[in-house]
This record gives sequence, structure tokens and C-alpha cells, in this order.
Amino acid sequence: MSIKIILDTDIGSDIDDAFCLAYLLAQPKCELLGITTVTGEADKRAMLASVLCKVAGKHTPIFPGAEEPLLIPQRQSGALQAAALRKWDHDKEFPRGQAIEFLQQTIREHPREIVLLTIGPLTNIGLLFRTDPEIPSLLKGLVMMCGIFTNRLAGVGPREWNASCDPHAAAIVYQTATDIHRSIGLDVSCQVMMKAREVTEKLNPDLLRPVLDFAEVWFQQREGDTVCFHDPLAAATIFDDQICVFHKGTVEVELASERWRGMTSWKAGGSEKHEVALEVDSTRFFEHYFSVFQ
Repeated sequence: MSIKIILDTDIGSDIDDAFCLAYLLAQPKCELLGITTVTGEADKRAMLASVLCKVAGKHTPIFPGAEEPLLIPQRQSGALQAAALRKWDHDKEFPRGQAIEFLQQTIREHPREIVLLTIGPLTNIGLLFRTDPEIPSLLKGLVMMCGIFTNRLAGVGPREWNASCDPHAAAIVYQTATDIHRSIGLDVSCQVMMKAREVTEKLNPDLLRPVLDFAEVWFQQREGDTVCFHDPLAAATIFDDQICVFHKGTVEVELASERWRGMTSWKAGGSEKHEVALEVDSTRFFEHYFSVFQ
């Protein structure tokens, strides 16, 4: 049975968003109902998403969303991977100012059937939950690549990008209860890494060729030669619940301190309204991820 999913993404910054979308488009159990983009140059991010949809032969609705955080200055103003758009066919016009309405209407049309997957800053989702407070109760689940919940990995943290880019939106989302409210944090997702050369050797299907072009732009902007599959890990847990081990508890987002604003903390027990990934089987993840492209 297929799973209905809406993806909220900042594709065009880190390369893992493109790897995530490619996975969803290739995953036979995924019914991708739509894509919303978030943060700076949301239109260009929508264009990047449309490249992959076209290569996959899917007519997936795409809506550029909020470009500015709720209260703090923008930290992610550009979609640098848009430099690769000239190489690929893509849509150039999208509905403007309709992302929140699309999310609201689609979730209401499919009550308790949709998993909302967020892999970018949470501005769109914070606005959605404030616009229509009933929406969280109408979701089948909320799965997020967001936050840091342990100190197990040296050099990781103390803040995670998606939470800190719009901490006030993150706080709204974590203060809201859904039946399934899962977070895959940076402390876990950093454990699924692969050398760029190994990734390239596996990227044979047509659907992944645009991702290679996006990645070429991405590698020009950073040091190192590894790809970390943060967002694909979050997506994969929807279809294989044995990839990560989740523990229940409560997540809070720091807002008072400007220095630590956006830092997430998790406490086991309590209301237990959140599920946080604390362990990952990286071998199982990579086998699962690349299997959908065969």
C-alpha cells in the first residue's frame, strides 16, 4: 500500500534534499502529493524540484513558500545549485503565495492519510499550524530532519541548521501535538555518510543524473568529499521503521538566548509527544536507499 506524502524542502542549498526528492520519486510505495519550498529564492528551489519531477515523469504540484523567517534575519538567502538549471528542462512559473493554502487544503482532503515530511527550515509548517490549528490532528504523521538531541558525536552541534534558521517556527511546530511526531536529528543523520566517489559509482539511473550536476555546484562551495544523507534518512524511515530506533519524550526549542536560539533539547518521558531517533543502522539505510533505483 502506498503512503501519501507532502515534502517541504529547501532544495538548492545542501545536496541531500535532492537525494531525498529523487528517492521519493523512485520509491514505489510513495504517493507524492506535492512539494513546497522554503527560504531564500523559493522559486529557484521550485525549479530545481521540477527538474527531478520531469526526469521521473511525474506531474507533482510544486509551490514556492515562505522566503523569510518569522522573526529573525534570513540566514539562507540563495539557492546556489540553481546554477545547474541551464542544463535541464524545468518549469519556470509556479503559483505564488499559495503554499500554505495548498498544504491546508490537501491535508483536509485526505484526513489522517498524509505524512508531512519536512527537510528544511520550518517556516512554512509554523505558518500552516498557526493558520489552521486543526491541521496537526489531521495528519497521519509528521517526520522532520531537524534538531540535535544527544552529544554522542564530537563536533556536531550544539545547534542544527533547520531549527536555527527559523527557531520561532521550530518552536511552534514542536509545541504542536500530532499522532506521530518524529525527528531525525543531526547527531544521528551524520552517521550515514559516503564518499563522493562511492556515491557517483552508484548514481547510474537517469533520475540521479541531475543530482550529480547539482552536487557539482555544491562541492564547489564546500570543503571535503563526503555526502551526508541527512534528509534521505528521514524519508527512508517512513518506509522502513527498522532503520532508526526512536524513543519517546519531549522536545523544547531555545528562544530566550540569542546565542543559543534554535537549540533543541530532548527529555525522555514526560508527555512523550515526540519521537526522537537515537540509533541508526547505516548499512540497512544505504541498502534500502539505493535499492529503489535498481
